[in-house]
Amino acid sequence: MGRHTKDAVEEGRAERIAAASAPEASAEAAGGASPDGPPRRGEGAATAAAAAAGRTGHQGAAHEHRWLVLAVIGLAQLMVVLDATIVNIALPSAQSDLGFSDGNRQWIVTAYALAFGSLLLLGGRVADLVGRKAVFLTGLVGFAVASAIGGAAPSFTVLVLARALQGVFGALLAPAALSLLTTTFTDPKERAKAFGIYGAIAGTGGAVGLLLGGLLTEYLNWRWCLYVNLIFAAIAFLGALRLLHPGAPADRPKLDIPGTLLVSAGLFCIVFGFSNAEKHSWSSAQTWGFLAAGGVLLVAFVAWQRRAAHPLLPLRVVLDRDRGASFLAMFISGAGMFGVFLFLTYYLQQVLRYSPVKTGLAFIPMVVIMIASSVIAQNRFVPRVGAKPIVPLGMGLGAAGLVWMTALDVDSTYAPHVLPPLLVMGCGMGLIFAPAMNLATAGVAAHDAGVASAMVNTSQQVGGSVGTSLLNTLATSAATHYLVGRRPTPQVLAKAQLHSYATAYWWSAAFFALGLLLTVILYRKGPPRVPPTEGGDASPIHM
Repeated sequence: MGRHTKDAVEEGRAERIAAASAPEASAEAAGGASPDGPPRRGEGAATAAAAAAGRTGHQGAAHEHRWLVLAVIGLAQLMVVLDATIVNIALPSAQSDLGFSDGNRQWIVTAYALAFGSLLLLGGRVADLVGRKAVFLTGLVGFAVASAIGGAAPSFTVLVLARALQGVFGALLAPAALSLLTTTFTDPKERAKAFGIYGAIAGTGGAVGLLLGGLLTEYLNWRWCLYVNLIFAAIAFLGALRLLHPGAPADRPKLDIPGTLLVSAGLFCIVFGFSNAEKHSWSSAQTWGFLAAGGVLLVAFVAWQRRAAHPLLPLRVVLDRDRGASFLAMFISGAGMFGVFLFLTYYLQQVLRYSPVKTGLAFIPMVVIMIASSVIAQNRFVPRVGAKPIVPLGMGLGAAGLVWMTALDVDSTYAPHVLPPLLVMGCGMGLIFAPAMNLATAGVAAHDAGVASAMVNTSQQVGGSVGTSLLNTLATSAATHYLVGRRPTPQVLAKAQLHSYATAYWWSAAFFALGLLLTVILYRKGPPRVPPTEGGDASPIHM
């Protein structure tokens, strides 16, 4: 770094410090008025306004509009999350319309997951470099255009390309949204409420996607499962254009090109390898080869981050105990939750013969209890006792709900058999998502907010992709083994199907049990120790 660059950085820091202290100084000059009181007319008011502008220069939101900003951010996040599941219910109709094979069907889902999961860290760093408002708006427009292309797709190839393009712009949009939330809400009480709401949206987006996909497919057609994103994106774009302020941190980092290539390729290989496990055996080079390559690339990425001058993912972001525990919690709960949505959807439609709309409606109680438990946990319990008892309790409830689901059979009905474990699962998910998202981004400097937010989304998305692929492979193997030596009568086939679902539930429960153990060990005791500082930054949490 040259002398002039150093001088510029120091000058910028001095200006921010001066801006932060301006209200107090003007209050003292006016006769000892409280800095929390109303500014006086004239120069004092102008100074306070300038100080406020300095504090929000790269936060992306004016203080008086922060709850409207939360609505805009939440809508964008809902669009990204529900798009991972909304297409699932539309797949049979799309397959019939475009005429692609069962073997190619998985690529409609996998193309999105591959692009989204492998590019999230890059998207987060781009938000830190360019500015969150610009990246947020770009992500919204790109996601809408990709959705329009997918909705109008005349062939399977165009649809897959559109889904991949959705993933690319989603990788820009999701971390920008969460980093905007992180830097907009700095008051601990308001931050708790905001993350409670945001965590509920992130946790329930998959279920909302199932319901919305069912409604659109049944009453319009499958193409509207993609066209609907244009409505979401237009509302969020207009709100963001009006409410967000441009700008990026003054001491923004440079882009780590080698790190970007290593982690993007590594995550791609991991997700692609597990996706291949659905179609190929674990002994196939197309499965273990990609998984091994992904592991090697990620190890190389970590080694490079230790010596890079401007690392893509600074190790200080992930090595904090609370933050590391939160990333693991998001990964594990993502793996288990997406498995529940997938296999319970199959069970409701193929065993209980529910329509797509009725299937979506069946998840609504889970969504409601997830929102309630998320908001209550983040506002009432985490500030008092911390995440250590709350997130592990959520993991335990998730495991218990999944074990309960293993008892579902052909004679089960919704109210006495399906609904109770769904409610337990919903409560558990609410206790996990909001606290984990909050602590995963708390205490992060403004110039790292984007990449820390990207790690949250990466953990959940890669966890969901890995969990869905792994559970689907295990369930298929279980059904095949069950049929060995038995006549394939309708009754036997139905029992094989139920056995495959139960296998998936047992493995998902094991994921949550592992999550309980890890979060008990890693999370610190006591309330979070993350005092906010000037400019939306929070003081770092030390190991």
